Amino acid sequence: MSFMEKSDRIQQEIKRSESITAVVQLMESEKNFDEILDTAFNIIGDYLEVSNIIMFECKEDRVNTIKEYVWGDGGNIAETLSPYMSDILNKRPDDLYIVPIGEMATEEEVKILSNLKVDSLLAIPLVLGGRPVMHAVFAENRKKRVWHSNSILFVADICKVLQTILEKKISNNSLVNSYTALREILDNIGSGIYVVDPKTREILFCNETMKRIVKEDMVGKHCWDFHLGERQYDCDNCPMINNPTYFREVYDNRLDTWFDIKNTEITWVNSNKVSLCTMTDITEKKKYEKRIEFQANNDFLTGLYNRMRCESDLAMCIEEAVVNGGRGALLFVDLDDFKHINDGLGHQYGDLLLKMISVGLQQIDGIEEHCYRVGGDEFIVIINPDEIGKCDKIVSAIMQLFDKPWCLNGAEYYCKMSMGIVHFPDEGNEVHELIKKADIAMYDAKKSGKNQYRYYNAKEEDKSVKRLDIEKNMRSAISVGCNEFEVYVQPIVDAATAKCVGGEALIRWNSGNLGFLGPTEFIPLAEHLGLITPIGSYFLKKACEANKRWSDMGIDVHLHVNLSVVQLMKNSIVEDVRDIIEETGVKPENMVLEITENLAINDMTRVRNIIRQLKEIGVSIALDDFGTGYSSLNYIKQLDLDIIKVDRTFITDIVSDDYAKVFVKLITELSEKLNVAVCIEGVEDKVQYKILKKMGVKTIQGFYFGKPMPIYKFEEEFLGIKE
Repeated sequence: MSFMEKSDRIQQEIKRSESITAVVQLMESEKNFDEILDTAFNIIGDYLEVSNIIMFECKEDRVNTIKEYVWGDGGNIAETLSPYMSDILNKRPDDLYIVPIGEMATEEEVKILSNLKVDSLLAIPLVLGGRPVMHAVFAENRKKRVWHSNSILFVADICKVLQTILEKKISNNSLVNSYTALREILDNIGSGIYVVDPKTREILFCNETMKRIVKEDMVGKHCWDFHLGERQYDCDNCPMINNPTYFREVYDNRLDTWFDIKNTEITWVNSNKVSLCTMTDITEKKKYEKRIEFQANNDFLTGLYNRMRCESDLAMCIEEAVVNGGRGALLFVDLDDFKHINDGLGHQYGDLLLKMISVGLQQIDGIEEHCYRVGGDEFIVIINPDEIGKCDKIVSAIMQLFDKPWCLNGAEYYCKMSMGIVHFPDEGNEVHELIKKADIAMYDAKKSGKNQYRYYNAKEEDKSVKRLDIEKNMRSAISVGCNEFEVYVQPIVDAATAKCVGGEALIRWNSGNLGFLGPTEFIPLAEHLGLITPIGSYFLKKACEANKRWSDMGIDVHLHVNLSVVQLMKNSIVEDVRDIIEETGVKPENMVLEITENLAINDMTRVRNIIRQLKEIGVSIALDDFGTGYSSLNYIKQLDLDIIKVDRTFITDIVSDDYAKVFVKLITELSEKLNVAVCIEGVEDKVQYKILKKMGVKTIQGFYFGKPMPIYKFEEEFLGIKE
């Protein structure tokens, strides 16, 4: 090699080194990637003296031009070359790609490049995340060019530097954008958020919500500068800092606010472990929970604790007595002839009386927090072991409470009570057993002339054998699937044609041990014991199955089914009905669910909501026993009823009682205005039927057309279905 050749080679190496160094220095540049490409392409072009340098962005289905450098008079080729680059680059997307004309190029590539007058082409990918995102393309369209290894290595090294710069720019932009976006999000959420260095206790970050809570910017301060609800705090043993994850609820009496505080260990931007603390205002949640707890434990009318709370408290008192060797008492109070006040004055005054009694019971020393309303006019009082010494005084105070008259509707009325008393654990240590025995003692007092109290006597229990026997057999019948309970149907007829348009399903109990029992013999007890729910669900299912069978035969009639008070009080009543409707496949429009007027009035808001949801299923709603409660058509409008069933008491004397006639006629006429159908119950003779027919009553139910009968007999006589 001559001296001149060696000198040229050295100069070339120096220039190559200077060019690479210049590009490497761009890694520290604050310019954007597009501006950096301008500088880098000038450096590369000056060294290679190549006519065109193009940076292409690689998409799945196309290639976009980012930047083109033109050296000398080569002219722009990127716009023309771009449509063909997708086919060329996708064949070897991850590799160094050299296409000199006449050598490695395919015929198709030769044709493409020849048309563009490109003599040779070198493409090197910039790979991010395991895939090429850009290609640096070096092309020559002025002269023949052979890519020597040193030029290829130079270009490869330069592209690695550009790839590193691209990675850095993307990372920095992503971090800045992510942090900005994250801060924007954190500042606009409802929870207070702050970050604490667990070593220094310094607050590193605080969002806008947190600033509003503490009324200052906490960044740079220490976490002991504030403490919710407490100023004296042991920071060295702070569980929020010392535990990687921590949760608690705190009440701040300064703000009258409850907070849900959560602490989680995370890695901060400087790679150190920090505590991320979130504070959420849960005051409304706490208030809601308190309301739910009150509703779950308290009687909606009187505010006294309910049966569920009674059983829970009684269980704890029994346990306390057993553990400590103490003794307590359970008092079961039932009002005497409460129905007379309801019927005479109306339920609003009956409700007022119940409230007054409740207030009176709570004012008796020793039982202030242990009074419960467990039924319509039934109360329970628990005397815990600590207060048992006051038992006689408490019993006397309860008797005196009922010795005085109650002021109702501007007049004085007397309402007495009967009370049964049982001691625990002497006479039992199981909740239901004790309530049952107190109930037996109460009935003994009632049978002895009312307005008295009796202590539980085991001998008296013998007189309650039948009642207990019914309970035992009822529980047994339920445990094996309720198959002993049968559906009877009483026809409902069109008053104008006397043709059957439906029926009311009525339950009967054909007990294997007790024989045939009517509803009055077991339904009240089933409701009292809480057993009516499984019986009612079974009965509704069987009624729906029967109606489905009729509609499958082309016979569409309405079948009425009563829902008990206990069923309607279940939170899941709507879901239960929907499940049965869907399971049986009955047409919901063929089913009518009946509720009692007294229940509807006592919990209007709840019942209105239940009715709305039931009607959304497709069933109709009837108000049973209309006239025995408030008898207000305004309630019919509020409840969005489909049918009202006038109680039989108005029909008994309709032949001779002008008031009964006027009442029924008025209800019939007004119901038409309200778009509500009327069904008259208790029609027992032809004269009654003719009077009602003349009044324009639409449907009638009663013994005159048919007594309750087994389904098969109803099908034969009124639906024309023969087995």
